[in-house]
Amino acid sequence: MTTNTTYSISELASEFDVTTRSIRFYEDQGLLSPTRRGQTRIYSRQDRVRLKLILRGKRLGFSLAETRDLFALWDETSSGSTKQLRLMLDKIAEKQAGLEQQLKDIAQVQLELESAEARCREALTELERQKQQAG
Repeated sequence: MTTNTTYSISELASEFDVTTRSIRFYEDQGLLSPTRRGQTRIYSRQDRVRLKLILRGKRLGFSLAETRDLFALWDETSSGSTKQLRLMLDKIAEKQAGLEQQLKDIAQVQLELESAEARCREALTELERQKQQAG
């Protein structure tokens, strides 16, 4: 892990393999708040951690609004809060329930596809049999 105290937008983009445009978008959404030196954005360690959490949340299926809510709760205290942890647990439970439903839906679609495939193969076999008998 890097020991810098500040980062440029290019450094963060390179480290996290995202575009500078994405980072500016997160800033526009109020998720990052770099200081400025003229037109240059200067990102703090906190901004770096937030970017890491934004990207992790994105991979886990959290919306930017959900991430913003969690950041807001975290900002209320110096080390987080029971309220934040309960909200996070609720969000995790929601994501898990959604994934479980998706797994069930996928399994159902697989069964339907297998059934359709079997019907098509049977119909094809019958057509080929009829063709052989006619010819």
